[in-house]
Amino acid sequence: MRAVIVGGGIGGLCAAVALHRAGWDVTVLERAPRFAAVGAGLTLMANALAGLDALGLGAEVRAQGRIEAPGGTRTPDGRWLARIDAAELEAALGTGALGIHRATLHRVLLAALPAAVLVTDAAVSAVTPSGVTSSAGTFEADLVVGADGIDSTVRRQLWPSAAAPEYVGTTAWRGVTDEPWRGVATVAITWGRGTEFGIVPLGDGRVYWFAAANAPEGTRAADEKAAVRAVVGDWHDPVPDLLDATTTVLHHDLRHLPAPLPTYVHGRVALLGDAAHAMTPNLGQGAAQAIEDAVVLGDACRPGRPVAEALADYDARRRPRSQAVARASYRVGRYGQQLTQPLLVAARNAAIRLTPPRLALRSMARYADWRP
Repeated sequence: MRAVIVGGGIGGLCAAVALHRAGWDVTVLERAPRFAAVGAGLTLMANALAGLDALGLGAEVRAQGRIEAPGGTRTPDGRWLARIDAAELEAALGTGALGIHRATLHRVLLAALPAAVLVTDAAVSAVTPSGVTSSAGTFEADLVVGADGIDSTVRRQLWPSAAAPEYVGTTAWRGVTDEPWRGVATVAITWGRGTEFGIVPLGDGRVYWFAAANAPEGTRAADEKAAVRAVVGDWHDPVPDLLDATTTVLHHDLRHLPAPLPTYVHGRVALLGDAAHAMTPNLGQGAAQAIEDAVVLGDACRPGRPVAEALADYDARRRPRSQAVARASYRVGRYGQQLTQPLLVAARNAAIRLTPPRLALRSMARYADWRP
């Protein structure tokens, strides 16, 4: 049985590992000319780590990352609104959150696959339930997986009535310090008025940070680091020092799929990850949901099972949960980072301060407590 996966990101490579382990002959088509170290950091919550464990890669990923409990939420002057206890988080979910560079996770996934599986410089031009045509050739398939991101070619061609990705009103910057960080950097999110800054220590000693602000779509600056300074440069330590220690700053507008798809399956084609349910990053669940998708797809497509039955199972198991997480992530952004009216910001901060830590932990566990 042959599977062709369109897209060599985290979701696509996890799907390749899952299907390869299930006995499929797998080909991954990646439009980039080579698999390169790209992106910044990310946080893997307990559900993502459980998925990687199911793929046989959890131990290697943990060895490359850094496990810490999220420190909580702060205000721009450094005051803590809420803190999460590391021991309680681990007791509830079995693990803390893991900070890892996206490129490091990518390398672990690539190493788990035979080199022949990966085809680069393969821009896809046509998709049917029986195969894929690309700049690297035509590939017949018993199963096609669209893991090609928010602007998915697979989704556009086979789900033509699906809503196009939509800007959510927030632009975001991401960076990783050039060198291992010698200061104190606690996992935390700081919320201002229509602004946000997050800190995640990584396994190699460096620190991943992200910033966000309400802005018109397409807003760009000649000096992106200066643009970040204009938003958060006078915030609490170590925010200014983290910016000083970073050379490369990535800038992207945040988009999502505004309307949930009625199905992730079209014939023998399945959508996965951002192609199926692109969400805002406010819950830190984008990569985790793609990993969950991949694990469930590999489990559903077990040897000897008809593809149609397997994909119906995959859709039934993944669509309700992933779409619920996407809705929740959007709401968190709306009532968190995007608030600008002073009275609403004050009310939000008061609500966070008054929420018992265990209740906040249960809210977090609602999305991260998943097992294959």
